[in-house]
Amino acid sequence: MTATTADAPGTPGAEASVLEVWGDPIAHSLSPRLHAAAYRELGWAWQYGRRRVAADEFAAEIAGLGLAYRGLSITFPLKAEAFAAATRLDETSVLTGAANTLVLRGGERLGFNTDVDGLVADLTEQGVAGLAEARIVGAGATATSALVALARLGADRVEVLARRPEAAAPLVGLGERLGVGISVATLLGSDGGPVPLTLSTLPGGAELPADAAARLAGDGGLLYDVVYGHWPTVLADAWQRAGAPAVDGRGMLLQQAVRQIRAFATGEVTEPLPREQDVVAVMRSALMED
Repeated sequence: MTATTADAPGTPGAEASVLEVWGDPIAHSLSPRLHAAAYRELGWAWQYGRRRVAADEFAAEIAGLGLAYRGLSITFPLKAEAFAAATRLDETSVLTGAANTLVLRGGERLGFNTDVDGLVADLTEQGVAGLAEARIVGAGATATSALVALARLGADRVEVLARRPEAAAPLVGLGERLGVGISVATLLGSDGGPVPLTLSTLPGGAELPADAAARLAGDGGLLYDVVYGHWPTVLADAWQRAGAPAVDGRGMLLQQAVRQIRAFATGEVTEPLPREQDVVAVMRSALMED
């Protein structure tokens, strides 16, 4: 069932005010810095921390949360677990089969996927427009969000590169529903030709043969790597060596966090925050801190 404004968890001053980001690993996460900056600017007495949670621990951890918890940000590798734990889901979560946000309201868990619109917003800021084709590296949960984002940006042809081509089968099915033609190849076997955008969804620290990375950099256009804690990645290093543009995922992190905070405040990701431009500005400054 789709979450609506009627499902809002209450006003920002409500008792439930504890929030966390969950993932494994999680120590590198910049989400606490982003959220803390936003809450200070808004004058909300919310607390935001981080918790390392493995996939097989997720159910027990969420069952043990007390009433003080307002919501959770969910990162790798827990987005499928969050999707399964939600009692209601927004349309983007249903489409992708992944949730990166859970709003906790009594016995309910409202699930959202803010990665998609966060990625669309930052790619637009990067000057990506009128996109017809692109390349995705990786075939996990984030690749699903990347595909939906590319479709919303106008792409109708996407090449997916995966270590195991069979892992890309769900992306092929999703592409059919979105009206996007999907071709699949291994990381060493791309033959899709030049593209204006390569979107890497590989986890930080993922290994990739240097020759494969160099070949992709040669015709991959702008590299948008969702990683931000392990920079430069193997792909980013190859792009830089080739003199090609490469950006990390901090902008996506910022934009999806803005939408998470909207959901935590009202239960709706499309309702802007009070003085949202000011909030975004302090969050952006927080990302630049050493």
